[in-house]
Amino acid sequence: MIALGVADRPVESTDLMTAAGGILLGGLIGALSVNWHGVPIGLSTSGGALLAGLVLGYLRTVRPTFGGIPAPALVLMNTLGLNAFIAIVGINAGPGFVAGVQQIGLSLFLWGAVATSVPLVLAVLLGHYVFKFHPAILFGACAGVRTTTAALGMIQDAARSRVPALGYGMPYAIGNTLLTILGMAVVLWMSR
Repeated sequence: MIALGVADRPVESTDLMTAAGGILLGGLIGALSVNWHGVPIGLSTSGGALLAGLVLGYLRTVRPTFGGIPAPALVLMNTLGLNAFIAIVGINAGPGFVAGVQQIGLSLFLWGAVATSVPLVLAVLLGHYVFKFHPAILFGACAGVRTTTAALGMIQDAARSRVPALGYGMPYAIGNTLLTILGMAVVLWMSR
């Protein structure tokens, strides 16, 4: 008889020790920073937790004997987490947006709409007509490059499939990395 591995059966309880340990360890690693020419460089606690989640997710795929979370609990965490994230971003961005529109005018809103929609429309057209991506993969990749997990959830709900997540991971990692690096570069450039 050939051993094929360990069965990944549905679970009734959450492995909180693995989840909490991963968040704690990732947060501690992310809190570390290195000064490079007077500029602190680090992952941040959220970046460390994200990295720990990626490592634990990989380890779980290799050896599914730990880290089990029931499917309904995952749905709750995804939905509640995304909605709370969107609410917090909206609450924090609202006053700054209103002040910006009052100072600069409606052109701020219009240029913001152009800057967010034109690249996305071009990416969809390029992915569909030039690269011939499957629509589910293409929309997942577009959600990833925009680092918008909420959009991925909406796309998966509309498609009634997890296939869009296949296109999400790599563009999300690249988009987040570039957002962090270029954000720091713009801040340093503007401060001179």
